[in-house]
Amino acid sequence: MVETQDSFPFGCLLEYLFTLVGLILFLLDIALDIWTVVSFYQDGAYVYMAVMIFLLLGSSVLLQVFSWLWYSDSMNKIESKVEKFTDRHSLIKPFHFLQLGVYLRFASQFSVFFSILLEKGMAMCLNHDLQMLRLFETFSESAPQLTLMMTRILQRGEVERITVAAISSSVALYHRSMRIYLPEKCKMSWISTVIYFLWNLLLIIPRVTALALFCSVLPSYIIAHFLSLWMLLVLAAWSQKTNYMEHSGWEWLYRAAIGLIWYFSWLNVSTGSIKLKSIFYYSFMALDTMLLLGFWWWKVFEYAGCWSSLNPHIVIPTLLGLYAIGILVKMIYYRWLHPNSDKEKITEPTEKGKFRRAATCDTDSVSSLEDIAAAPVQPLTGVLKRSSTMAANFYF
Repeated sequence: MVETQDSFPFGCLLEYLFTLVGLILFLLDIALDIWTVVSFYQDGAYVYMAVMIFLLLGSSVLLQVFSWLWYSDSMNKIESKVEKFTDRHSLIKPFHFLQLGVYLRFASQFSVFFSILLEKGMAMCLNHDLQMLRLFETFSESAPQLTLMMTRILQRGEVERITVAAISSSVALYHRSMRIYLPEKCKMSWISTVIYFLWNLLLIIPRVTALALFCSVLPSYIIAHFLSLWMLLVLAAWSQKTNYMEHSGWEWLYRAAIGLIWYFSWLNVSTGSIKLKSIFYYSFMALDTMLLLGFWWWKVFEYAGCWSSLNPHIVIPTLLGLYAIGILVKMIYYRWLHPNSDKEKITEPTEKGKFRRAATCDTDSVSSLEDIAAAPVQPLTGVLKRSSTMAANFYF
């Protein structure tokens, strides 16, 4: 049976179950963050505790700023019961000031789900904003936090099994949120999501591990490395002529966030040849990762006997091997599993929250095509513009 845009099928229910799981993981992450800070305090690792608190506060402020800016752009067009209530009582600003903006968005998603006040298409666009915030949180908090924890473990001479699955999961969920922009016959399969998760996992593991190894022997240089590379990546994002935010001034904040993501992983933010951009990015990051590992190897031999738990002759080839396998899996994904990049097959949101589908695809599953055709075409703004822009970049 073909899904319709006006129906609320099992697939949509599944997406909201993922939203619920995302909320649970978000709360669990906060509990683990508090436990980590307390552990650093009890161990007397006050520098690590201070860095951890800085990462938590910095990431939270970044999320609240983006959330507030996006609400400011589209509050008069997209409202749920929760948003109407908070806007009526002037609570949106206080919520964000108290670092509760993300929870407001979760509440908005669930109110849409249970009352079905909005079209399915609009609900999915709102979910896209939430997924973007989770993506920013992943690379502004989780990835640096994981690097910090691995550095602490390495300096204590311990080797524990640490997973970056949570980071890759966030990227994979973003991948799933893009599925609404394709017709039914062009939708991504779960195999596609699993492979997408796998190649991100294989590429993030060497990157985070190399940063942790470098930081464990040269901790005073990691900040210089991050700032120099991050500024270069921000300029690279600027050169892509991104157009994600409503106001050009805030576009630089978005580019700064993209630079932070690129420090750990790839995200396409503009149209154009993704093959050339990927080759350049992964070649550059491979050289940087090998440089980090090279400095670590140098320090290992300089202080021989202090790192008996890690053999550079095993660690470095293993990490580089994982990186090469990750590149290979990504090539397989884009060769056989990534949806066709034909722009005519991508649905476009309208001001009514419905989707305009290309004539080349089936029209049976399109809701109110007559209404959409009759309505004048207007430039997209707010969440619709952001969703459409990222979809075009993702499928290009």
